[in-house]
Amino acid sequence: MGGPWDDATARAALRRIFDAAVASADAGAAVLRHLPEKPRGRCVVVGAGKASAAMAAALDAAWRDVDLTGVVVTREGHAVPAGRIEIIEASHPVPDDRSERAARSILDAVGGLGPDDLVVALISGGGSALMTLPAGRMTLADKQAVNRALLASGATIAEMNTVRKHLSGIKGGHLAAAARPARLVTLVISDVPGDDPAAIASGPTVPDPSTLADVREIVARYAIDLPPAACAVLEEGRETPKPGERASDVRLIAAPQLALAAAADAARCEGLTPLVLGDALEGESRELGTVMAGIARSVRTNGLPVAGPAVILSGGETTVTIGRGPAGRGGRNTEFLLGFAVAMAGEAGVWAIAGDSDGIDGTEDAAGAIVTPDTLHRGRAAGLDARALLAGHDSYSFFRAVGDLVVTGPTLTNVNDIRAVLVT
Repeated sequence: MGGPWDDATARAALRRIFDAAVASADAGAAVLRHLPEKPRGRCVVVGAGKASAAMAAALDAAWRDVDLTGVVVTREGHAVPAGRIEIIEASHPVPDDRSERAARSILDAVGGLGPDDLVVALISGGGSALMTLPAGRMTLADKQAVNRALLASGATIAEMNTVRKHLSGIKGGHLAAAARPARLVTLVISDVPGDDPAAIASGPTVPDPSTLADVREIVARYAIDLPPAACAVLEEGRETPKPGERASDVRLIAAPQLALAAAADAARCEGLTPLVLGDALEGESRELGTVMAGIARSVRTNGLPVAGPAVILSGGETTVTIGRGPAGRGGRNTEFLLGFAVAMAGEAGVWAIAGDSDGIDGTEDAAGAIVTPDTLHRGRAAGLDARALLAGHDSYSFFRAVGDLVVTGPTLTNVNDIRAVLVT
């Protein structure tokens, strides 16, 4: 049990809480708990996402007696050997030519199958960028331009994926259509609020409830500048496969809410009362930091909505909206934390950790960082202006300079962000 709550004790407790949340989403163990019935014929394994290689390795090892082949694509640096299943690495969050080659290989792998065959699709967060097949006359360069525009727009992940589905030849249920008449089972590790399988990796095996009208509204609302070839695809009126066209066997095997539950259990072991705010918090990262600071101050001052010592837990995927000026380095978790630190203004008795469960915050080499009561003081001692760095989206540089980055390396799973605020 933790306490008294000095800096070393609080830091160690937060790291154990974060690590427990990530461990609960172990991809291999989750696959083994949800294996489908073995096929009479062949098994073809396909997949995309940051956890797909670890999922594939577990399935290959478990089904040594099955006629099994396959191909999955994962983020660069996230590959592990998977026996008979080919592992392709590609770029994230902006796709590259490997992403397109992977998508074509996956479509080829599910072609020509019969009703006695089984396709197992292993889907996890990040799959939308990692498995890219431009629709219509779009090129890879067009898809890259679309992704960059979406990432900088301020749109939510669900809104981004709505656009991506309608500009793809494999997402939004198109992979499922290509696998017919084989039996299809999709094992999903969720990284989206609400765990909607149609939104995870843009739902390649799931019928798509969104419409072209939704896409046009999103593009207009965020003033997203699409390349001409993408505009032409939308004008053609090509819809994605819709619900009701064919039943889909989709199994959710790991999810953000389960990770928060594991974090809450770990917090109790530290002598902390957990307050779980949910797995669907969205909005601007820095603004959520300000909101979370207000909740922490209320807990410390008034014992509301929970008495300390406590830990406030939340998940979800926030947004960093980049303006037209130059941006520094950092992801949504370090930006959240720097916003939190600025709002707390050095108040005693409050620590925080936030990180991406996949081990990579944005495009950097850290999962996230830790904030302590003296974070801003140490930053000033290092000659840093926290507010200026926050305005320039350079949160990574701040936390690197004060030595408070959390570096885990690729965790080979992905249940979105984990945030924990410890209040004594």
